[in-house]
Amino acid sequence: MTATNGGPTGTRRDTVAAVVRQWRTVHPDLDTAPMEIIGRINRCAALLQQAEDAPLRRAGLSRPEFDLLGALRRTGHELTPSELARETFSSGAAVTKRLKQLSERGLVERRGDTRDRRVAHVRLTDAGRDLVDGILPEQLAYETSVLSGLAPRAQGELAALLGELLGELEGRLGALRG
Repeated sequence: MTATNGGPTGTRRDTVAAVVRQWRTVHPDLDTAPMEIIGRINRCAALLQQAEDAPLRRAGLSRPEFDLLGALRRTGHELTPSELARETFSSGAAVTKRLKQLSERGLVERRGDTRDRRVAHVRLTDAGRDLVDGILPEQLAYETSVLSGLAPRAQGELAALLGELLGELEGRLGALRG
């Protein structure tokens, strides 16, 4: 069933559908279709964050810590804290705090730049690399199970649509921030 304002909520029973129906009652003249996308993206993100990634939690890592370790592993070379902030969409202060914790755990090492003492370079230790390599397959299996309610074709379509949206947002909103 398609709503009169073009939105597809009609018969859906998720939380956002209820919110949209309530807004349509209060403001039937407004197009609430954007809520159906943005609201669902935000709700999915919140639920995924609340659930916490079980394999990461068992390894004593938060998602942001794993993202830092993963950035170092997948790029295959040292990164500066500023580069890590860009790679992980984090603030410099958050990266500094996480790097301190990861360093204390022996998962990363920092070394000063020989030309500029203000610059640090961060690399994975052997223990950090082994942790990432050991946990990644388990984390991917966990994420696969989270998505298992969607058919593979629907997952591909969703990934493509989200990729399209992300590319648009990174282009437009990234330009506004820079």
